[in-house]
Amino acid sequence: MNTETIKEYAEIMKEYNLASLEIEEDGCRIKLEKKPKMPKGHPPVGMPPMGPPPAMGRPPMPPGMEGVQPAPYEGGASQGAPAAAKAQGETINSPMVGVFYAAPAENADPYVKVGDTVKKGDTLCIIEAMKLMNEITAERDGRIADILVENGAVVEYGTPLFVIE
Repeated sequence: MNTETIKEYAEIMKEYNLASLEIEEDGCRIKLEKKPKMPKGHPPVGMPPMGPPPAMGRPPMPPGMEGVQPAPYEGGASQGAPAAAKAQGETINSPMVGVFYAAPAENADPYVKVGDTVKKGDTLCIIEAMKLMNEITAERDGRIADILVENGAVVEYGTPLFVIE
């Protein structure tokens, strides 16, 4: 396999928007991979961020989620509760930017519903960030007074997710 052949394979990857291509030809095996473009301000994968985070605006979105608009926080979104009837208690906020999932699978029952009693360590939801599913657990015993975001919504760091009494 020569350089020109490799260049042709690279062009094929570009033309068909392929992330990787593995070829075995005449006993020679080659694997070509295209690195994902990282948004400005993101360190390379596995590297800690350098310096303080940006002072203004929202935190940068994880790779692959560029252009996705976070759901605005409007309190009581899943319950349709009017602002005057907001539940009292402690909020549980998102520890990361990602996608909120109320259940472990699409057709499964949600982890919790309004009125459920939870114990410290119980799973409340999943936040998917960079293709990793992160379980968010109760930090204390209590009762779920409100669920503040819709299933499948993109949440930002610090977005209130639940009210627990």
